[in-house]
Amino acid sequence: MGRPSLSRRQLLAGIGGLGVAGSFAFAAGGTGADALASSASTRVRYWNLFSGGDGSNMIAMLDAFRKANPAIDVKDSTLQWGNPFYTKLAMAAAGNRAPELGVMHMGRVTGFSPGRLLDPWDVELLAKYGVRQEDFNPALWSRGVIDGKLYALPLDIHVQLCFYRKDVLKKADLLGDDGRMIPVTSTDEWFDVLKKAKQAQKKGLQTIGLWTNDQNFQWWFFVAFYTQLGGEWFDDARTEVLFDADKATQVLEFLRQHVTDGYVIPGAPTGEQFINGAPFTWEGNWSVPVFSGAKLDYGATPLPPVFGKQATHAESHAFVLPHQAGRGGATNEAAHQLAAYVVQHALQWAAGGHIPAYTPTLSTPEYQKLTPQNEYVSAMDHQATEPKVWFAGSTGVLAQDLGPVVVSSTMGSAKPAAVAQTMKKRLAKLLVSKNPMDGRTAAQGGAVV
Repeated sequence: MGRPSLSRRQLLAGIGGLGVAGSFAFAAGGTGADALASSASTRVRYWNLFSGGDGSNMIAMLDAFRKANPAIDVKDSTLQWGNPFYTKLAMAAAGNRAPELGVMHMGRVTGFSPGRLLDPWDVELLAKYGVRQEDFNPALWSRGVIDGKLYALPLDIHVQLCFYRKDVLKKADLLGDDGRMIPVTSTDEWFDVLKKAKQAQKKGLQTIGLWTNDQNFQWWFFVAFYTQLGGEWFDDARTEVLFDADKATQVLEFLRQHVTDGYVIPGAPTGEQFINGAPFTWEGNWSVPVFSGAKLDYGATPLPPVFGKQATHAESHAFVLPHQAGRGGATNEAAHQLAAYVVQHALQWAAGGHIPAYTPTLSTPEYQKLTPQNEYVSAMDHQATEPKVWFAGSTGVLAQDLGPVVVSSTMGSAKPAAVAQTMKKRLAKLLVSKNPMDGRTAAQGGAVV
C-alpha cells in the first residue's frame, strides 16, 4: 500500500501513548469466532459500534440485505463505542485479522493511517452497485479522500440541533406561521428569544439545556459557532496555526452568557428537563427517537446562526475497509456490495435522527414526510467539522485536549479570553506532535483532498 506495515508491538505502544487501550471485548451482536468458523464461500465480517436504537436500525437493514442476497453470509459484530472500538479495529488490521468491512467516524479516518490500517475503496466497484460520488454532498465525500483515494464511504451525518417545545414557544409568541421557531440571526436576537421563552416556561426548569459540564458537547458547540464566525484552524500545509483567539473569545463569551444570564442550570439533566417542559435543549440528532417516543410537541432546527453564517457541528458514520494483506476477490466485492446497499437503503437509518449521506434518499417522499428530520435536513449543506488532521474526530485527542478548557470557560472557572489563548497554545503543540499510529505529524500526514 506504499507504506511499511505496523507490527503489533508498535501499534500497542502507539495506542498506549494515547491512553486508549480500554476493553477489547465485543459488546453485543455476533462474534469474530462465528465469522471465522463460517463455511460460506462468500462471507462478510462486519464490525460496527452501533447499539441501542441505532443498533436495531442497522440490524434491520442487514436483515433486508441478507434476504435480498442469500448467497452472501454477513457476520456482524457490535463492539464497545469509542476508543475501545478503534483500538480493536487497529490491532486487527495490524495483525492481519481484520474484518472485511467496518465503520468509523469520518473525523478519525485521517489519523487511522490510511494505506496501513485502512484499504482504499474501489470506486468502480462501488459504482457497479449504484454508489457514485455525484450522489453525495461534495464536502462530505472529500472528507473521506486521503492522498487522492477514497478511504471512507459516508453513511450519514449526525449533527447538533436546537430542539424546541412548540407548546411553550407558542405561548411566548416565538413560532412563525409555519409552526416552526422564528428565525434567529444574531446573538441579541437569540437571547431575546430565551428571555421570552423563560417568561412562558414552567417554574423550576431551565430555559435551555447546554450540557455545560460535558467536554464533548461543549467542544461540538464551540466548533459550530467558531465556524459561523469564519474561524480557521491551520494553513493548508498543516504547518501553521491560524486559530483566531479573538473569534474564539466571542464564542466562549456567548456560551458563558447562557449561564450568567440564568438560562441554564449547570448539571441539570438536559433531556429530562426538555421532556418535562423546558423550552429548549441543544442535543445530537440521536435524541429524536427519545423525544418522539415521549410524544412531545416539538421541533428541531440546526444550531441558530447567531454569528450570521449557517453552520452546525457535524460528524459522519462512514464505512471503511480495514487492511487485509490479501484483500480482493469475492469477499471484497461482497463488502462493497453490502456497504453500497446500506448506504442506498438508509431510510430506516434516518428514523434514528441521522441525515442519510446518499442524497437521492433526501428527495424521496418518504424522507420528506419524516418530522422533525425534514426541518433540519438543510444541515447537510452547512456542516461545521473539525480540521482534517490525525488528532481530530469523535473521542479524539483534539476534543480531549480542548473540550475541558471550553467547559472551564462556560462554567466560569476560567476567563474566556484566557481560555482562547490556552486553546491556541494547545493547537500549536498538537500540530507538531506525532500520530502514534504511524509516527508522522499533521504536516506529514498527506491529508490531501
